[in-house]
Amino acid sequence: MPVRNAAAFLPRCIDSIQAQSCRNWELIAIDDQSDDGSHKVMQSYVNQDERIKVYQNTGKGIIEALRLAYTHASGQFVTRMDADDYMARDKLQLMSTALRQAGEGHLSIGYVKYFSEAELGNGYVNYASWLNDLTMMASNFSEIYKECSIPSPCWMVHRTDLDHCGAFDINIYPEDYDLAFRFRKQGLKVIPVTEILHYWRDHESRASRNDDNYKDNLFAKLKVPHFIDQDYNPERQLILWGAGKKGKQIAKLLHEEAVPFLWICDNPNKIGQIIYDMQLHDQSILRQRRNLQVIVAISSVDGKHEVKDVMREYGQHQYYRFC
Repeated sequence: MPVRNAAAFLPRCIDSIQAQSCRNWELIAIDDQSDDGSHKVMQSYVNQDERIKVYQNTGKGIIEALRLAYTHASGQFVTRMDADDYMARDKLQLMSTALRQAGEGHLSIGYVKYFSEAELGNGYVNYASWLNDLTMMASNFSEIYKECSIPSPCWMVHRTDLDHCGAFDINIYPEDYDLAFRFRKQGLKVIPVTEILHYWRDHESRASRNDDNYKDNLFAKLKVPHFIDQDYNPERQLILWGAGKKGKQIAKLLHEEAVPFLWICDNPNKIGQIIYDMQLHDQSILRQRRNLQVIVAISSVDGKHEVKDVMREYGQHQYYRFC
């Protein structure tokens, strides 16, 4: 559990861990240069519970904190916790039982729910609902290019499988999203636990709101290399559909990686333009060609409905939603 300036939230968080119906756990907390008394709060728990251990981060940031924590962890199963959240009482029991029954090669995932002392935005509610729908169907990897489809503090995995995935050795942010892609590449199968196991706190100072490592413009830089590594098929014509901000980011990255593609859009003012040495075409290409791979970078609701209709009509195409 990485901890940075979470003193106000730590009691509820750690209390929820101590209240777990599963009693055989260890908490490895890493203080990531907090200056709000977080270390003092954690030390008070260390003094009363030998299962809790706290270390100072020898580096800086979440990845270094996770890496250090993992070097001290001894458990057969590993999960990650966020210091401002709290667990449902049976979280560890249900997830570890699922892994024991399924064996190695599996990833246990539970439902999540956002909460906030302030008004909770629809975006967070919708994101949790999307995650839970995927988890219910054990289909989390099916939409992994859209957003991080593995809830970062609500997965559990065999330690051996986490080692095979590279654990926390990779210096790529967003680190939870990168790890999700590595889970997928390793071929881990999702075991859904269809109960709310983790309560995700939204607040103004949370890292995903304020840390530059989680800025939206980093997501394309993460997705495109994983796409090239895991899904790109040079024997199929690659199409990029969308020429908005995200479409342009993806086009630039593909161009830099020397991956050939055709670029299409629906905006009549852009069709025919040359951007990054690529000419923009209309979507008639989808009707004229067969056996395509399509990256969809369209954010608007109407555009997404159109994509779904077109792809249903031309079902021979593989497509990946990047928005």
